[in-house]
Amino acid sequence: MSRADEFEELRPLLFAIAYRILGSVSEAEDAVQDAWLRFESTATEPVSTKAFLSAVVTRISIDVLRSARVRREQYVGTWLPEPLVSDPYDDPARAAELADSVSTAALLLLERLTPLERAVFVLRDVFGYDYPSIASIVGRSEPACRQLAGRARRHMDAGRPRFDADRREREELAARFFDAMREGDVDGLRELLAADVQMIGDGGGKAPQWGTGIYGADNVARVLAANGPLFVHVGVTVELREVNGQPGAVLRDRDGRVVNTLTLDVLGGRIQAIRSVLNPDKLGHVGPVADGFALMREANQVRRSPAG
Repeated sequence: MSRADEFEELRPLLFAIAYRILGSVSEAEDAVQDAWLRFESTATEPVSTKAFLSAVVTRISIDVLRSARVRREQYVGTWLPEPLVSDPYDDPARAAELADSVSTAALLLLERLTPLERAVFVLRDVFGYDYPSIASIVGRSEPACRQLAGRARRHMDAGRPRFDADRREREELAARFFDAMREGDVDGLRELLAADVQMIGDGGGKAPQWGTGIYGADNVARVLAANGPLFVHVGVTVELREVNGQPGAVLRDRDGRVVNTLTLDVLGGRIQAIRSVLNPDKLGHVGPVADGFALMREANQVRRSPAG
């Protein structure tokens, strides 16, 4: 098998590691590409290609995350991870666990860890690397890695998101939610929402968003019921998709360009959180991106029109 073939076989795993460390599709793809360039230029043949590439992509991701932290501290508004609409890494025996590990809620918890804690946790608790391998990858002793993993695990366990286990029920609830949103059915929306539901948007200062967020079932239902039919009227369609391993949707304008993505956290048969990524810089990997401000202006014209 050629080096290129070996790399392509491992690419899904390498991307999965990098994305969970970075919370960014574009940065994860860059880290994987850099790992390939280093692998390609290595004169000696690694004893284990998987071990070599796992180490390289993890180290690159740690370095990128350290610099990204500074940018995220200066971010305009709420920062959310770049939406992942298709995880290339597949392990049917651990599908639910892997989906939960890439959920927006889990990635936001990971943001609170140091880059080293985050990398060790991802390698150990998500992908099952042993401590000798992790120690070699991150350049720390095995006892130090165990301590890093322990601290990270305690933090993650304290705030770990929980989701309804039945995937089909979650998807059916999501379908009902988006139908009610399109139809402007405030009562239908309200009955699907947890009393303390939160709706958060990430526009990065480059797209319309809901201020610092909207909270409570009544408020969220009213906002969605008021705006859903308006956007349908101007040609926005709702494409049901799994986003970050959870039920969600990609919203597109009449030309098929991406307006935003929505993810739903579902627990106890109710939606606990709605998170929307509207920042065009975070949507390019999903498809051509719409002009959110132009779409909002069009929707507002419909709202003000007597016929609307």
